[in-house]
Parts: sequence; structure tokens; C-alpha cells
Amino acid sequence: MKYYEIILIIHPDESEKIDNIIKHYKNIIIKNKGIISRLENWGRRQLSYPINKLHKAHYILINIIISNNYINILEKNFRLNESIIRYIVIKTKKEIKCISPILKLKDERHIEQKGNDVIKTI
Repeated sequence: MKYYEIILIIHPDESEKIDNIIKHYKNIIIKNKGIISRLENWGRRQLSYPINKLHKAHYILINIIISNNYINILEKNFRLNESIIRYIVIKTKKEIKCISPILKLKDERHIEQKGNDVIKTI
């Protein structure tokens, strides 16, 4: 079993189907004897550069533990899914369970925004 980090960039028109896409890949991973150690939905974000004339897309981060044979099945599914604009699969040395820096930043902004709202209402 090896450790992998996967980032999926999903077409913005598929935002309503994100939960179904996540469920679909969770089922594939579990069916192939994999373990999900971290799953984060980063939401709709600005792309670094336009892809197919799109400027925003939906990001999902998944850290898994799975056999090398089954990672090929996942990658084939990513390639065949038209909702996925881009994906990257990175082999890691150890299991990653902590919250990603992007999600931490998003949470900090949310807390900061709530703090500003409280100040405005007083």
C-alpha cells in the first residue's frame, strides 16, 4: 500500500454535482481496498491560468492509501470523466491527515469575516 495525494479540478458548471462526484470516487477507492485519510472540498476558486476559456473551477483534495495497481484504475476514471478539467496524482512518503494550508487560510478568512460582522453590528 502506498500513499497518494490527488487534486481534482472540476468544471464550474458541475458545482451542483460535486457531492456525487466525491461519492463516486470514494466508492471506487473503498471498493479497491483503499483508505481515505483526508478529503477536502476547497470549493470554487480562481484558476492560475485559463483552461478551456474557464477562469474558475471547483477544487477537491484527496489523500489516500491504496495499492499501486488500483491507482491506475483511478487515473483512468479521472481521464474519462468529462467533468474533471485537470487532475494530479502525487506519491507521498507518508500519510497526511492534517488540514491543508489552503483550507486553514479559508477558515481564518471566515473567522476574520465573522469578527468584522460582529464589530459592524455593535
